[in-house]
Amino acid sequence: MAHLLRHHSFTSTSVWTEAPLHHQAYASIKLSNHRQGRWKIYGKRRASGNGCVVQCCTSSSSSAAAKPGVELTGNAEEDNNGRWEEKEEEEPLYLASEYGWKVRRLEEDQPEIKKVAEIQAEAFHQPVAFFDDLFFQFFQAEVLAGLMYKLRNSPPNRYACLVAESPSDANSESKTELVGVVDVTALRDEAVLQHLQGADEYLYVSGLAVSKRFRRRKIGSCLLKACEMLSVLWGFKYLVLRAYEDDLGARTLYANAGYRVVSGDPPWLTSWIGRRRRVLMIKQSNFLNLINSTFQS
Repeated sequence: MAHLLRHHSFTSTSVWTEAPLHHQAYASIKLSNHRQGRWKIYGKRRASGNGCVVQCCTSSSSSAAAKPGVELTGNAEEDNNGRWEEKEEEEPLYLASEYGWKVRRLEEDQPEIKKVAEIQAEAFHQPVAFFDDLFFQFFQAEVLAGLMYKLRNSPPNRYACLVAESPSDANSESKTELVGVVDVTALRDEAVLQHLQGADEYLYVSGLAVSKRFRRRKIGSCLLKACEMLSVLWGFKYLVLRAYEDDLGARTLYANAGYRVVSGDPPWLTSWIGRRRRVLMIKQSNFLNLINSTFQS
């Protein structure tokens, strides 16, 4: 499993390295001091031909011992100043890699953006009795326009669209296929913050969708794991999402990922107006638990 972004959407405030010994270098990376909490990662990097391995742990002391390794799927290297940089035109770095699926950040690539809009439109379109195909095209165009706007206008450390890839066959020339998507946005809604002790911002998870041909194959779980890794990298303590109260499948998925219900929509939004009632679910991000669950899966 890899835990770095292709974009430098998190700010590494300091990186220290000791003198290299043959093919090894010791590194300590301190993530941005976000107001939601501080995360410090110490590790050991081993150079390899394709990718690297980092031994990680969290600590408030520089003398912390290294914990079991975390694989970084992709190519990365340190420059002369000790900063991590990805090699140009190489395999992207992934936030999560589980059950055969890999999750990374969406780039501003037109074919990929259109595919993401198609997956989300397919998942959230409400069929109508007449001219359903036409209404679907309008809805997909609206989703595409919204996605492009967010990608081009949102700060890189406030919004990310994460995509899941299908595994590629090393013996064939076939490319990977996008099979799932989820949006992650930094928000500060007061109605939500009252449930988040000591926080004044949180990461809101929305738009989670999986292509019809690939559903019920743990892609949603992998996407949620990537969201949690992003919360660690950006320094947020809490992840928040909403689900329809009667959508037992979605609520089970979120509950299995560690989310719990803390509130629901008020009556005037449901009984009086006739909308489906939604519940608010939260999860506190924990780096050590995230690492442990990675090695158990």
